[in-house]
Amino acid sequence: MRQAAILLTGVLALELVLPAAPASAWDRHVRQGETIARTNCARCHAVGRVGDSPLRAAPPFRELHTRYPVEDLAEALTEGIRTGHPSMPEFRFDPDQAQDLIAYLKSLER
Repeated sequence: MRQAAILLTGVLALELVLPAAPASAWDRHVRQGETIARTNCARCHAVGRVGDSPLRAAPPFRELHTRYPVEDLAEALTEGIRTGHPSMPEFRFDPDQAQDLIAYLKSLER
């Protein structure tokens, strides 16, 4: 009986730990994406959940998903965005950075 209780406790502990691993990986990508957004995009775009964009022509990041699927940005982010809005400078990110930024944009949809 004691061994069954120990085994059950171990199984329950694993169930608590295993689902947390993907969420923490996702959270890491979201945090890295937010850093990229604040470093590279915040001078023109509102990159958070509230507030206006400093540059009126630059859409707030929290609204991008209403215009198109943000996943579609992956290619443009890695090959260089040239015409996001009229005064937007060209940006080029490596694939990992692009995925982090997209993860952050997806987090703003909720």
